[in-house]
Amino acid sequence: MNNLKIIISRIDYIIKTVAIVTSIFVVAAVIVDYGFKLDTDEMSFIMLVYNAAWWIYFISFVYKVVVHWSEVWRKGISFTLILGIMLCASALPKFFNTPVDSQILTVLWSFMIHKYFIISIIGLLSLITISQWIVNFVNKRTNPALLIVICFITVIAIGALLLLLPRSTLEHIRLPIVDALFISTSAVCVTGLSTVEIANTFTMEGQIIIALLIQIGGLGIMTITSFFALFFMDGIGLYSQFSLKNMIASSSDSLKSVLTNVLGFTFVIEIIGAILIWFSIHSTMGMLLDDEIFFSLFHSISAFCNAGFSTLEGNLGNDLILYNHNIFYLIISLLIVLGGIGFPILMSLKKILLYYSSDLLHKTFRKNEQRPRYMHIADINTKIVLYSSIYLILLGTIGIALFEWNGAFSSFSADEKIVQSLFNAVAPRTAGFNSVAPSDFTRVTIILYLVLMWIGGGSQSTAGGIKVNTFAVALASLKSLIKGEHSTTLFNREITYSSIRRTLVVVFGSICTIALFYVALLLLEPSIPSIDLLFECVSAFSTVGSSLGITPLLGNISKILLVVLMFLGRVGFITVLMSILPQKEQPKYRLPKEDIIIN
Repeated sequence: MNNLKIIISRIDYIIKTVAIVTSIFVVAAVIVDYGFKLDTDEMSFIMLVYNAAWWIYFISFVYKVVVHWSEVWRKGISFTLILGIMLCASALPKFFNTPVDSQILTVLWSFMIHKYFIISIIGLLSLITISQWIVNFVNKRTNPALLIVICFITVIAIGALLLLLPRSTLEHIRLPIVDALFISTSAVCVTGLSTVEIANTFTMEGQIIIALLIQIGGLGIMTITSFFALFFMDGIGLYSQFSLKNMIASSSDSLKSVLTNVLGFTFVIEIIGAILIWFSIHSTMGMLLDDEIFFSLFHSISAFCNAGFSTLEGNLGNDLILYNHNIFYLIISLLIVLGGIGFPILMSLKKILLYYSSDLLHKTFRKNEQRPRYMHIADINTKIVLYSSIYLILLGTIGIALFEWNGAFSSFSADEKIVQSLFNAVAPRTAGFNSVAPSDFTRVTIILYLVLMWIGGGSQSTAGGIKVNTFAVALASLKSLIKGEHSTTLFNREITYSSIRRTLVVVFGSICTIALFYVALLLLEPSIPSIDLLFECVSAFSTVGSSLGITPLLGNISKILLVVLMFLGRVGFITVLMSILPQKEQPKYRLPKEDIIIN
């Protein structure tokens, strides 16, 4: 009996190893099949890879059903099981001739043997297998910070390779490797900076790749991987769930519910946003229906993920959209705000909305029944993000309107000036869309832009910057110090020492990082004005994407520096340092305390 268990264990290990290798080959084959124009021999080789992968997955699934049926039955219906059943269904045309006496079966046979049906099944199985392999790192107690860094680097590299494919760029364009790496990093880090004009460089396929990279970067790679692990596989270990919950800062007991909410909020908001955008631009830009739908989807994803990429030449300052489209700019602004306040805040707002809706229904239909009341249904993070965001948007809108009313906005009507002031107050907080070129703004507005970019959006959001949570704690600490208070408070809550210490590190670290890269760019690009280089550094670190027009003028080394800066801004320099430096165990003693003379 023990020998049989050993044999089965070894077979399981071999099958898993072969499945991982097969998955990598399938992904590579799909990339080559999609990206290049292949001759007959090359296409035959790709089909050979597909067929080999199909047989490997088919044998693997049959083996699992026969040998581990009790586990399959205990797990119940899962997405992997559904794919396995579809895989077995696609075996029917391979083992049985096409029925000639039934038209329905003939059509069904043709569908199940179709190339794209087979590729869809083995492609999804490949993604599931790769996701399982990634999650196994967490199960083995891999450093979570290191895992995040590796995942981001991997996706950026794959994105750059996809953008280099011939079908991703227009026929007369040969995209340099540095530019492909730059745009892939900018998309995954949801920045929006670009060394080339997206509309004049990439085909529809290339723009779809950019949209997918934006979506992956906006959601967070670990969020997507966790989703595959929980819903498309047999589940993950307890340690993995705790690690992944910490990565997305979840206070919920259920990782599944958190991931469901994150993905649900994202896709629902983006779909609704795309529909609203389509209604706002339909039959106004001279586009075909297919182009309008893609334009709406792309910009909804780019806005909610705070990426700032646009398929229009000149970004959102293109004449096709610039005038008489106030509703469009308001929709984009709303999507930016929703993406920038963070998933925890969206979940909190959902909870508040459900509570007060049920309370209203209870008062209407059950007036005589008592109902529990909650005085603090909104937590402190929700209050900080909402109040800070409202104040920053209002102050930014008023400031930009005052400074640019008769300047950069002089060609707009009065209502368009108000909308543009609001839009340009929202966009610097890590979205990076441009309706008016920032180089046309006054120096005072540019300084205001720098401050808004540096602050950014909410924690655990698609936005960048030091985050409004950090900024609020820093201001509260300053106020408590000036007033001589012994504790730092916000909304009648005392802020913990660890939060204050982390705030100090984030603020000081961001300034030092920006300063270091700024000095490097000053040395590498002496011909470019210093204010332009500072603007570029803050924009890259805060993953904003706004520029004073110098990005295409930078040398390759400068572009690489901005790639690193965007990566640090999105992943977090603290996360990067934690992934490199070994974590020190806490000593069981405390050293004597002593005051340091300050001022």
